[in-house]
Amino acid sequence: MSAIMSFFGFGQGAEIDIVLDGTETRKMAEIKSEDGKKERHLLYYDGETVSGKVNVTLKKPGSRLEHQGIKIEFIGQIELYYDRGNHHEFTSLVKELARPGELTNHVSYPFEFLNVEKPFESYTGSNVRLRYFLRVTIVRRLSDIVREVDLVVHTLSSYPEMNNSIKMEVGIEECLHIEFEYNKSKYHLKDVIVGKIYFLLVRIKIKHMEIAIIRRETTGSGPNMYTENETIAKYEIMDGAPVRGESIPIRVFLAGYDLTPTMRDINKKFSVRYFLNLVLMDEEDRRYFKQQEITLWRKGEKTTRKGIQQQQQQQQQNLTTRFGNISIGDRNSSNGGNDGRSSGEDGEKEDGREKQVNPMTREDEESGSEEGGGFGPKGVPAGE
Repeated sequence: MSAIMSFFGFGQGAEIDIVLDGTETRKMAEIKSEDGKKERHLLYYDGETVSGKVNVTLKKPGSRLEHQGIKIEFIGQIELYYDRGNHHEFTSLVKELARPGELTNHVSYPFEFLNVEKPFESYTGSNVRLRYFLRVTIVRRLSDIVREVDLVVHTLSSYPEMNNSIKMEVGIEECLHIEFEYNKSKYHLKDVIVGKIYFLLVRIKIKHMEIAIIRRETTGSGPNMYTENETIAKYEIMDGAPVRGESIPIRVFLAGYDLTPTMRDINKKFSVRYFLNLVLMDEEDRRYFKQQEITLWRKGEKTTRKGIQQQQQQQQQNLTTRFGNISIGDRNSSNGGNDGRSSGEDGEKEDGREKQVNPMTREDEESGSEEGGGFGPKGVPAGE
């Protein structure tokens, strides 16, 4: 009878424990699980070795466990929630720990995946998950014994060589012209977004203005493309009616928010992009908005304290030189309220030439979409 139970795999059982090297010294990182709960796992970077040992503990000491081999895998895969039957593996390494045979005692197997490539950052989103994990399998005739342990991978970048400021004039034809300026277009995840908004023409009654950070996740392609927008943070930057020539400062701190680096066409499966959404609301509660994409990146933390202080001092000096000493919510109408600009009559012309103004978009009240076609109040076209 025991031979029959052993043949079908119902006799002896085992527990698998994966112990990674450097557990006491390696950093931990948080990541959301598929159900939205935060989990903490050991943090790795591209090119680092993943090593440790696998402990197999028999549930019935003295009784043997027959198996068809024991193996460990290092896997990087992308899971699309609408296509759960297919897991897209971009990294798959396998090492054999034991050949077919039998176990009669507890046993431990060392393993090492040397200088493993980890090209993408771990990510859990609305419709997709990119994960790295170790999987140990004790192969049996009917039911394998499997144990998985997740890792978190962060991708590091260096300071971008080109990081131009963002400057754009937007508005609604003959109703509202504003100019917004952000100090740069690429920010690291602990950075500060600094900028100003200038009101060049105000002929509608604005009562409220806010800026939001939006994460846009795109998965799939063609008819199976899905897009999810998530508002990560929202700041009120003005409460009350502005006047022509007024300038509103912006300062947004990114540290503390659940942000990831910008991800573009990851393994041709998904993208994650970030936008600054400037929203104005008039007294009739109509909303006008303009989105501007920014790039987020993760910088390395292996920097000396002296180097960090020098970087902070240089960054503050650059911001002060360009934008002055400003803080969120302050209004500045220096230089006669024009900040050195020659706006002409009602701010519509400059040096005798017509100004090119990008249209703002009014939220489509019927569809509730913010991807509408750019109309001003009461059906007035919002520019060229």
